[in-house]
Parts: sequence; structure tokens; C-alpha cells
Amino acid sequence: MPLTDLPLDELRERRSASPEPADFDDFWARTLREADEHPPAVSIAPEAEGPWQTVEIHDVTFAGFGGHPVRAWLTLPARRSGPLPGVVEFVGYGGGRGLPGERLEWASAGYAHLLMDTRGQGGVWGSGGATPDPAGAGPSTPGFLTRGVERPEDHYYRRVFVDAIRAVRVLQENPLVDASRVAVHGGSQGGGIALAAAGLSSGVAAALIDVPFLCEFRRGAAISTTDPYAEIARFLRVYPHRVEEVFGTLSYFDGVSMAARATAPTLFSVGLMDPVCPPSTVFAAYNAYAATDRTISVYEFAEHDGGRFGHRLTQLAWLAKRLS
Repeated sequence: MPLTDLPLDELRERRSASPEPADFDDFWARTLREADEHPPAVSIAPEAEGPWQTVEIHDVTFAGFGGHPVRAWLTLPARRSGPLPGVVEFVGYGGGRGLPGERLEWASAGYAHLLMDTRGQGGVWGSGGATPDPAGAGPSTPGFLTRGVERPEDHYYRRVFVDAIRAVRVLQENPLVDASRVAVHGGSQGGGIALAAAGLSSGVAAALIDVPFLCEFRRGAAISTTDPYAEIARFLRVYPHRVEEVFGTLSYFDGVSMAARATAPTLFSVGLMDPVCPPSTVFAAYNAYAATDRTISVYEFAEHDGGRFGHRLTQLAWLAKRLS
């Protein structure tokens, strides 16, 4: 994939051209009040069977949007003392939480790790998911981005973002965890969800945001030729009279607006040859991010894989300094 977006010096200064709804904060305050009508109802199963000797893995269920059950894996260091720092991780588009034991890095480094399943997903890659999405509305193109796109109240990501905020609260309230040292993390869709969690949750200590999706939807749909942003373009070929309506709904879920409300220290990453999440959309979110302690790792020749495992090592070192 050649370099097809803006030059790096322009990316570093770029701001989103997409307008934010005047009632953005009211919409999310109302949404979170409605979510609070349902108690978290956390259930933690006994340790999952497996060959693991250095970690414990537990099957967690909690009440997300509308009280719907959301599944997660809680992975803990087997040897621990005192309250642990924590990482809540969100999964990329189409994937699920997978099988217990697939993601051991964070617990192996001494963190309590909560990996949230994404409702309705898990059938595209990986080892599957276990959380249905019982809600839905109106026509949509295959995928998740245009589900419920008629109204912000019905949109798919309203439900997912509430699930994510609940997941942060679940880890913060775990008696084994230091609530003041809980970070959020994700790549691609997971990065967009982590931005929402950082912008809308209370007490997030740090945010690790990799090649985030769900940022500046209109530009993403205009210049990306691949899914998921291409789902919007396909939908609007069928409904050309609904362009403003669709982007009006999506503006309530834009990672740029979420970033503008996030104050926790953050480490972003971006691949300058990324055809899935164009670098200009990533920089739009990064440049809007409200914290003064913010850094972005730029991988000049990377596509959507970003900095791979080398970047994970960078994240581990960066987070250890913030949560020590």
C-alpha cells in the first residue's frame, strides 16, 4: 500500500473538518443516566481450566447497555501482592474475546487484564465471541457501522460504548485492582472504543490507542477503499438522499469528539500506509486529545498492523511509568 494520505508535517497539524453536534454532551449524559438504571450485575466464574501456571483466567459476565449480558475474560497474575494496576482491552472489528489464554501479555507483566467481548461480533476472525446483540433497527449494509444509523439513539455503537464504560467500572471496582491505576487499550475498532471509554468514563488513568477506527467518519468514508469505512459508502449508494442524516448520526460516536473529552495520558500509534484507518483520521483524533501528556508513535511504512509487537514493548514501558 503506497503512501496515499497527507504528508507527515500536514498530519501533525491536521484538525477534523467534521462538525460536532451541539447536544453531544447532553446525548451522552442522558445515555449514561439510562445505563445507570441497570445495576452492573457482575458475575465472575471460577478459574478457567487450562495449562496456565503463571496466570489465572476467569469468565466474567456483566450488565452492559440495556442490562444486556456482556462477556469478558479477566486474566490475573497467579503470583500477586497488593492491589494490581489494570488494563481494559477492546477488540478489533469483527473479532471476539476468543479463547481463554490467547492474550497473556498484560497479566504476565503484572496487570489485571479485562478483555471485553464486542456484542454481536466474533464471526470474522479469531476464535469467536460469546456476546449477542439483542437490539437492532432499520436497514443496514453488512457489517456493524450502519446498524441503527437512522437515529443516534438506535445506533449500534451507542450500545457498544456503554458496554465499554461498564467494563472500565467493572475492573475499577474489582477488589484485587487499584481503581486509580486502570488504563484502557485497543487497536482499530478497539482503539475507537478505548477513545470513547477514555472520554466518557470516570477515573481512567491512561489510554493506549492503536490505529483507531471510528474517527472522522466522513473523511474515512471518502478516502478509504476498504471496510469498515466503505460500508458507509455502500449504504449511501442505496440511500443517496440520506447523506447528512447518516453522518449526523455518526457524529455522536466520533473518536475526535471523544478524544477532546479525554484527559488521561495517552500513547497513540499510526501506520502511514494504513488503508483501513487513514492516518489523517487518526491524527484528527490525536490532535484533538485533551491531555497534555500525549505521544504518538509513527510507523512510516506500516499498514494497519502498526508497530506490531515492538510497539507493545513500547506500550509496556510507557504504561509502567504512568501507573507505577
